[in-house]
Amino acid sequence: MNPALWISKTGLDAQTKDIAVISNNLANASTVGYKKSRAVFEDLLYQTINQPGGRSAQDTELPSGLMLGAGAKVVATQKIHTQGDLLTTDNNLDLMVQGEGFFEILLPDGSAAYTRNGQFTLDEEGNVVTPGAGFLLQPQVTVPPDALEIIVSQDGEVSVRLQGQANNAVIGQITTSNFINPTGLEPVGQNLYVETAVSGTPVQGTPGLDGFGSIVQGALETSNVNTTEELVNLIESQRVYEMNSKVISAVDQMLNYINQQL
Repeated sequence: MNPALWISKTGLDAQTKDIAVISNNLANASTVGYKKSRAVFEDLLYQTINQPGGRSAQDTELPSGLMLGAGAKVVATQKIHTQGDLLTTDNNLDLMVQGEGFFEILLPDGSAAYTRNGQFTLDEEGNVVTPGAGFLLQPQVTVPPDALEIIVSQDGEVSVRLQGQANNAVIGQITTSNFINPTGLEPVGQNLYVETAVSGTPVQGTPGLDGFGSIVQGALETSNVNTTEELVNLIESQRVYEMNSKVISAVDQMLNYINQQL
């Protein structure tokens, strides 16, 4: 069997995975706080026919050798945690992290998850929760029912304006968490990430201090997907896929010629 068939097959598999990553980026171009992914490629093992530097004669060494590759594969997908654009909403419960850091979310099993999506809302008890599944923001913030307005400062202090009171009442403090390797976080859907062994342990801090990003109220962080860039990547992956297909077609014609002539 001609090895080019199997090599091109690995190329088709790799480009199929790359197109899947690109399509997921494009599908989430409007998802608040979404971070784009990219596929990481790696060449496969090589068949060594002549070792570079091997002896070709008594006093002569091979300058380059002869090694045949076995194709390519996708070994990882990396999240690119660059800052998204600011989208002003004027909603008191829409929060954005301007800089480094994640909001901490409490999952039903008691574990923690992390998100850049600051589209929060209130549950029936006045707790600040995520809009989809209603997971609690950590540290927990509960808004009293008679609150007229919610104010969140850049350092995460949450206060409310109450009817008949001249001064605002502080009801909580929002902290953010950061990781030494945010690319190592595991995306689990619902705009959430969970800690892994390679992400490092979360470090909590006050927004706006010690390298942590500040909180912007009434704004959201849009997806960092650049649709033009993704479309260019899609065209490139499609062309590479087509060229690998042409190699398979060319090898098939070569084998067909041999069958007919011999």
